[in-house]
Amino acid sequence: MVAPASSIRRITELDALRGLAVIGIVWMNVYVFALPAQAYYNPIAYAGESTIDRFVWAASFIFVEDKFRTLFAMMFGAGCLILLSKERERSWRKHYARMAVLFVIGIAHSVLLASNDVLRAYAMAGLALPLLAQLSHRALYAVAIGFVAVHVGAGIVALGGAVVDFYNGRTGSDAALFAERNFGVDGPALQFSLEQGREGFGERIARRASSIPSQLWVAAGSLPINLAAMTLGMALWKDRMLAREWRTFRMQRLAAICALIALPALFGLASWVSDAGFPAALVGAASLVLSAPFDTLLGLSYAALAMAFYNASGWITRHLAAVGRLSLTNYLMTSVILAAIFASWGYGLFGEVSRAEALAITLIPIVGMLLWSPVWLERFGQGPFERLWRSAAKLLS
Repeated sequence: MVAPASSIRRITELDALRGLAVIGIVWMNVYVFALPAQAYYNPIAYAGESTIDRFVWAASFIFVEDKFRTLFAMMFGAGCLILLSKERERSWRKHYARMAVLFVIGIAHSVLLASNDVLRAYAMAGLALPLLAQLSHRALYAVAIGFVAVHVGAGIVALGGAVVDFYNGRTGSDAALFAERNFGVDGPALQFSLEQGREGFGERIARRASSIPSQLWVAAGSLPINLAAMTLGMALWKDRMLAREWRTFRMQRLAAICALIALPALFGLASWVSDAGFPAALVGAASLVLSAPFDTLLGLSYAALAMAFYNASGWITRHLAAVGRLSLTNYLMTSVILAAIFASWGYGLFGEVSRAEALAITLIPIVGMLLWSPVWLERFGQGPFERLWRSAAKLLS
């Protein structure tokens, strides 16, 4: 997501990569709207009993979950760097104005629609980007690795105790109970999540507005891994891969190397969790901590592969580029569509569909984005929320 600037020469393939990331986010976010929180990571927690649901969980864990969040954050970091390098006057002030407006949009989005909104975390992480922008691409690669290591280290401290307790049979420990409530099949916790998902619109606003401070603490916990992806995106822009100046073979080779490292590890983690029967301790550790380095590598693989094969004049690339140019609007409108389908003030399908059915429903917002984005751009040249973001940031700066 990047606020448009007329002085920036648009790279169609980069816009298309951003569009691909937005579509991938839909595949992730649908479960937040459709199922109780515990089922987001754990298929046996709710509506995941069938073989096809287990297959959908495995495919999502290996190929989707956090790979497209990584890609989305990479595009955010690259976009911020592009604007910082183009704006010669008051670039830092303009950047921080954009982050302030994005933070407000994220708060509103989280209260009204999406509990897992990423814009708040992006705005907070974005505060560090002007400092990181001074580094060379090699230094940025090193910093990205460091942020991944921080995330994994902090995650082991936070969730490692539950894994140790699981293998030692200490099911009643505080760590084990925390994991069970958040990633397992704890009855009262599941019932509480179901009640929250079926609450009315007014109830939701009151509850979410009153818990904004605690939400921000949770969002702050994702800062290292988001900064890792943003820093990686900045490095790839400075290294000119995202500018599509690498030879095709070089991008293909990078994609292959990253995938060959990431995929066996992700398959192994999925098998580890599944063969153990999806215990909460392993689900949480594998999904949030142990998979993180490999999620980042596979996200990088997707970026390199897409940039190698995109054709700026092709139908797919042009439509994805239109989706990417309206990335903020499409991200927010996806939440509106999914809420209209699943929320109690909409069609009310929350908790009524299986994991596979929820995935199938993502075709609605995805097809909608692909159809409406080119039409809107041709007529207006800019998305409504991109215009709001840019205008409000200009007033602040």
